[in-house]
Amino acid sequence: MAELNALAEDPNLWNDTTKAQAIMRERNTLGARIEVVKKIEGALNDNIGLIEMGEAEGDASIVAESEKALMALKAEAAKMELQSLLSGEADANDAFLEVNAGAGGTEAQDWASMLLRMYTRWAEQHSYTVELLDQSDGEEAGIKSATIQIKGQNAYGWLKSENGVHRLVRISPFDSNARRHTSFASISVSPVIDDTINIEILDKDLKVDTYRASGAGGQHVNRTDSAVRITHIPTGTIVACQMGRSQHANRDSAMNMLRAKLYEAELQKREAIKAEAHGEKTDIGWGHQIRSYVLAPYQLVKDLRTEVETNQSGNVLDGDIDMFLEASLAARLVKDKH
Repeated sequence: MAELNALAEDPNLWNDTTKAQAIMRERNTLGARIEVVKKIEGALNDNIGLIEMGEAEGDASIVAESEKALMALKAEAAKMELQSLLSGEADANDAFLEVNAGAGGTEAQDWASMLLRMYTRWAEQHSYTVELLDQSDGEEAGIKSATIQIKGQNAYGWLKSENGVHRLVRISPFDSNARRHTSFASISVSPVIDDTINIEILDKDLKVDTYRASGAGGQHVNRTDSAVRITHIPTGTIVACQMGRSQHANRDSAMNMLRAKLYEAELQKREAIKAEAHGEKTDIGWGHQIRSYVLAPYQLVKDLRTEVETNQSGNVLDGDIDMFLEASLAARLVKDKH
């Protein structure tokens, strides 16, 4: 109901197109959730019937197979319970995800590119679409920064807990002495917002710079100053886009990214106020360390907030991060119940 609530708060946003789009999105979302519930309910009844039949006929294989199916349904129902938490104002929206290498030169820049690949693989595994908006390559390897847009239902809701600093410990492939290095990179996630959410940005508060694009994009971007960097002076927020085919397209994308970042900052501010009102200590924002990835001398990926960990570091770096995303939602579910 987030989009409808946003419309209700500002009657000026109620035009026919906006109303129709909001209602259709809400209808599609609710319809998809109802279909999943019906599917689980149908499978539950079917397997209960099979168990009764297997017991009546003395067929242990049917009973065992149906019990296994019921365990799978239990896991799916638990995941649905977690997904029910994706009801924030922008949880259903697409997401902008920005990766920034920390200090450390080539090693940190290579780590940033590994994280970019990890989130891209995760998105692709969930049938989301990924669009590269901006990328600044490292001098020798990796990237200094990159911004992608992940398009799909609940992309922001799933990824918003990834805001923070990610730490890598490994034997550096760039160290001829094969020493162990520690690298850092930050992840910033913000929701793609539309006309149902009004973010006011004044022209006088913007500093707009154009420059020659340096990333992929063909000869067009290399010949013209089509890349755009926008600084929001009051907050110091900086966004950039260089992957569009024109300066106009890049400016539009950069403004969308800026609106998203300012909206995300407001959401974090509200969360901090809410936590303070309940007497909780909170470290909201993307400047704190949230996860550690150790590749040497042993294999361990550990989330420092939920204590969830795995030694399957290769799978994690290939995009298998659902255990961490689900744990973050589960932690919120326990918190809300108390």
